[in-house]
Amino acid sequence: MRDVLVVGGGIAGLSFALALRRSFGPDFAVSVIDGEFGARLPSARASALTAGSRRVLEALDIWPRIESDAQPILKMTITDSRRNDAVRPEFLHFDMPAEPGAAYAHMIHNSDLTSALEQEIVANGVDVIRGHAARIVVSDRKASVRLMDGRQIEASLLVGADGAFSRVRNALNIQTIGRDYGRSAIVATMAHDVDHEGCATQHFLPAGPFAMLPLRGRQSSIVWTERTDDAAAALRLDDSDFIEQVERRFGFSLGPLSLVDRPAAYPLRLQVSRRFIGTRTALIGDAARVIHPLAGQGLNLAFRDLAALIDCVAQPVRLGLDPGGPSCLEGYQRARLFDSVAMAAATDGLHRLFANDLGPLRLLRDMGLGLVDRAPRLKRALIREAAGLQGQIPTLMRGRLP
Repeated sequence: MRDVLVVGGGIAGLSFALALRRSFGPDFAVSVIDGEFGARLPSARASALTAGSRRVLEALDIWPRIESDAQPILKMTITDSRRNDAVRPEFLHFDMPAEPGAAYAHMIHNSDLTSALEQEIVANGVDVIRGHAARIVVSDRKASVRLMDGRQIEASLLVGADGAFSRVRNALNIQTIGRDYGRSAIVATMAHDVDHEGCATQHFLPAGPFAMLPLRGRQSSIVWTERTDDAAAALRLDDSDFIEQVERRFGFSLGPLSLVDRPAAYPLRLQVSRRFIGTRTALIGDAARVIHPLAGQGLNLAFRDLAALIDCVAQPVRLGLDPGGPSCLEGYQRARLFDSVAMAAATDGLHRLFANDLGPLRLLRDMGLGLVDRAPRLKRALIREAAGLQGQIPTLMRGRLP
């Protein structure tokens, strides 16, 4: 029987499994169930890693593998306008680091990070079980997963890192709250002639935000939110028409644009699990909660999850006790549930606020952005909160193994 069984080999699941192996050594039995390990197709999706997430990757020795591919975000500009406005006034700027000598965040392609984690998982001898969970049963004594090919794996602690449609969560009958936004995020990588100088730009438009996020070299990642039907229509455009639509929303400050890869679209929803734990089970990442991407916090919340969970597991493991016991899991839920609900409410509120095109409301929100822009202490506090450097900071997010 394993000590910990992780279902899901995405970034969150692999990072957690690697953290367990690095923290507790080879005698602590950790397995990952994933049907796509080492065989994922390249993706245009990219993420902004905050300072806290970077520290986790430093503690896991992943950061040296990906640092040369990661683009520092040195400043960020936020505007509020309509698509056809001739001028987009800049209401809010962030140009201060979350901590001395460090960038506000780093942009990295998800594929590059996943590949580095897979290599490190293999190098550290973590047991990877290639397959898909068919049936999950938990009891007071153990958690059991039967794979589609009939194999059965048992563990003291089961961790669901298997995404928004989590089989683990469904097996435990954990309900979720939320709603479908009726919008999709279009993602693509764009090349341009002018250097972005590490600047991230987010235009709030009536259909949703349009973000241009810097990548290494003269490339940027777009995250363009549209109503789902309009997003599907955008994907059917040929390259030149698609670029024209991007330029209408972003402008020409980076010179002529070209597509590096074909765009893809992902439906947006708000979904928060009513519980993050069950008998011998914990949920992390998208299995625990899915939020609007406008704040770029989805993956960073997953890193907070796994850092908090490994702190809760560390004490019983060091004492030779059961890592799947109720006191350990209840500590994890206390650490993560409120923060997740608060972030979900904040991003949902921002979406509702900026998706409303009423003139008086636009005036009020723009005044609010302007007031924040003229309050450096408030801006610094917001940056540190977003970076995961405020409040009770888990050990991994301090850059150390527990």
